[in-house]
Amino acid sequence: FVWGWLGWCPRLRTILLQMLLIYISVPFLVRLFPVILTKFVFLNFMAFPFFVDLRQPALLLNNTISLYLPTEPGVTVGIWHMVPGSSGTEAQGREQRWFEEALADDHPIIIYLHGNGGTRQVPVLMGAAGFHILALDYRGYGDSTGHPSESGFTTDVLALYDWAKARSGNSSIIFWGHSLGTGIATNAARKLQEERGVQVDAVVLESPYTNIRDAAANIPITKIYRQFPGFEYLILDSMALGNMFFRNDENVKVLACPLLILHAEDDTVLPPQLGRQLFETARSAYKDKSKVKLITFPEKLGLGHDYISSNPELPTLVK
Repeated sequence: FVWGWLGWCPRLRTILLQMLLIYISVPFLVRLFPVILTKFVFLNFMAFPFFVDLRQPALLLNNTISLYLPTEPGVTVGIWHMVPGSSGTEAQGREQRWFEEALADDHPIIIYLHGNGGTRQVPVLMGAAGFHILALDYRGYGDSTGHPSESGFTTDVLALYDWAKARSGNSSIIFWGHSLGTGIATNAARKLQEERGVQVDAVVLESPYTNIRDAAANIPITKIYRQFPGFEYLILDSMALGNMFFRNDENVKVLACPLLILHAEDDTVLPPQLGRQLFETARSAYKDKSKVKLITFPEKLGLGHDYISSNPELPTLVK
């Protein structure tokens, strides 16, 4: 009956056939050209929030400057440095040198690692609560140069860590990752520990996943393909072909620093069971179980995937 009716509507039939062809073609194109998948995973062309002049954070925040750091030949990344709220008035009109010297004031330093499609616009609440925030745009994001890659992101984070460590005195340094940035945070913490024998002071994972393959299997955009024959082979396995792994679950088995996992019960992008699985994996691996904590936020708060850092109780929970 349907096809008979469509016979009278050739234009509609053509549109539906084209949509069906696209639907069928996408998984095969992803398998043949994994670079397509990297575009969807990184979303570095999105630059959300839009219309923010990353070079002039003072237009939005009077205690923040923008600076640029070479991380390897040919790659320079953009960073926002927000000083603690208590230093906000003094920071107005100051040059970069003053901000660098302020890193040694014994306030904790958060190296903030945003998710895909994001930029270095900082989580203001944590700065107001007494933290320095160094928010990084990885290579290929914002106005940073270079091309995005998992290994390149790790290089960028460790270069910023070294820069901050050289100026921080006794101030503690924390890797704080959100969404995609959680995998970047644990990659950097693990490499720091295994290759240098150095532990970052703490790692905070906000709205995390176990690994990028599991994340892809759960995000809403792949829902229409989950019953597609060969879904795992054509799409999920193609993550590895694109050199994307982001193995939080493997990394936390190695880490020894304090680890805090934050997840909202109403996260519709990365479901909270991924955060719980990651917590259980870490807790099983850590010798000192007290170093691993999970905080979940009830659905009634409406924090979802992106707004945990806006919860006014968060600074108290983190400290």
